[in-house]
Amino acid sequence: MSGKTRLLGRRRLLGLLAATAPAVLWAGRAAAQDKPAGLDALAAIKTRRSVRAYTADPVTDAQVEEILRCGMQAPAACNQQPWQFVVVRERATLAKVGGINPYAAYAKAAPVAILVAGDLSLEKCGGYWIEDTSACAQNMLLAAHALGLGAVWTGIYPLPERVEAFRALLAMPENVTPMALLVIGHPAEQPAPQDRYRPERVHREKW
Repeated sequence: MSGKTRLLGRRRLLGLLAATAPAVLWAGRAAAQDKPAGLDALAAIKTRRSVRAYTADPVTDAQVEEILRCGMQAPAACNQQPWQFVVVRERATLAKVGGINPYAAYAKAAPVAILVAGDLSLEKCGGYWIEDTSACAQNMLLAAHALGLGAVWTGIYPLPERVEAFRALLAMPENVTPMALLVIGHPAEQPAPQDRYRPERVHREKW
């Protein structure tokens, strides 16, 4: 092979690399952005605990959005995705939570809470909004834990007095049913993980 032929070959190779490098670089950046930092799925599931005490550190809007995005990845009957959310940061509003649910009074010291609700107008498979929003809320708890935050599920549905009180507190329409209030913050306590596997609860093929 002559020197001139080798030179032309190198130029063609350099031209090809110059054309493809931006696409390869962009793909690598996109892949990195698509993989948020945090615990892997199994670690998050096995180490998540309910956290009810929080520091004064704020929870950012980006963290809240990531939690909501993970919630909306939950499975839903007929793919109906019947969830709606109310993000609450106002201290005066959080202070009123304990008057509705005394077991959630610590919300007044949290930087943020997210109410998960079922929108009955979005239902395609009647009655499954409860399972759908429950799966959504669990995703959100795991996401919060994976981000290094602490969170706890506080119950609303099916107690009618809590449903109506939260609906009134947050000016929610009648077709939207409050299901749970997730209280979220930076943990001021570190409950130890527990192994809850119980082999006696597992039945194979038949009971």
